Amino acid sequence: HSEEINHAPAQMFLHSGFGRGGRPSLGSWVSYGLGSENRELPGYVVLLSGPAGGAGTSLWSNGFLPSIHQGIQFRSQGDPVLFLSSPEGHSSADRRRVLDALSALNREQYAASGDPEIATRIAQYEMAYRMQTSVPELMNIDGETNETLELYGAKPGKSSFANNCLLARRLVERGVRLIELYDSDWDHHSNLESRLSKKCLETDRPIAALIEDLRRRGLLQDTLLIWGSEFGRTPLRQGAEAEDSKLSGRDHHKDAFTIWLAGGGIKGGVSYGSSDELGMDVAENGVHVHDLNATILHLLGLDHERLTYRYQGREFRLTDVHGDVVHNILA
Repeated sequence: HSEEINHAPAQMFLHSGFGRGGRPSLGSWVSYGLGSENRELPGYVVLLSGPAGGAGTSLWSNGFLPSIHQGIQFRSQGDPVLFLSSPEGHSSADRRRVLDALSALNREQYAASGDPEIATRIAQYEMAYRMQTSVPELMNIDGETNETLELYGAKPGKSSFANNCLLARRLVERGVRLIELYDSDWDHHSNLESRLSKKCLETDRPIAALIEDLRRRGLLQDTLLIWGSEFGRTPLRQGAEAEDSKLSGRDHHKDAFTIWLAGGGIKGGVSYGSSDELGMDVAENGVHVHDLNATILHLLGLDHERLTYRYQGREFRLTDVHGDVVHNILA
């Protein structure tokens, strides 16, 4: 259960523990707490299938954490990262000379001011240079077997949730700490019967494929998957005045909804908590969004009460002053 009823505030609350912008996202907190395992790729990557919607890019913002912890959006079609490629007529050697000159100037400025954002800028320029080689190789799924492509329903060169699930597995293999997949068009205020079925056809196969692919490669036990949304939908029909009930939908509902987790220390095959017989309210073992985030950090080896950052005179954390780890779902 959550505290926000509209999309953008609820999305912000789920991702940052706060219903308005300005706080670091979950991925940024994880990056800050664990660092990165891959020098050639960012530690926090975002993949979209459809428009971001709602709170948009705020969902992977670093907030007041150093900007090196911001999520980096990759695109599965076209240039993988905007402005990553060298301009036409410029070679890699040209780019290297420019970066060396910029780095020397930035180091002089850092020595004079001590501003940590300058050090971040130096590091990110170097990362971008290395990504010119690593990212195109990562995003090219042509080398995957036909069996794997069929498993996901992925198609090289296309932009889809299926392709993003396959890219997520490739990112996991390369040691990227946190990957977020955002899929759009789940706001079914009308035409629920046809629109929800269509979305399930687009997403069920690739997410099942991702779980199976991680399992057979021995990666699932060390990879935590979280599937859900910022809130649920009402158990009541919306648009009941329509003569054809197939045209009706459901409204936003924050008081009882479901998120599932798999792998990464989660106990398989269990359900925790339940709603009342109508699905209107939590009947037992409710899990607040702060509890969920506390549990996620715990599974990643982080104590949500100790993972803090001092800003504007006080210590901040993802779960604010709340949150309890849900031990009953841990393996």
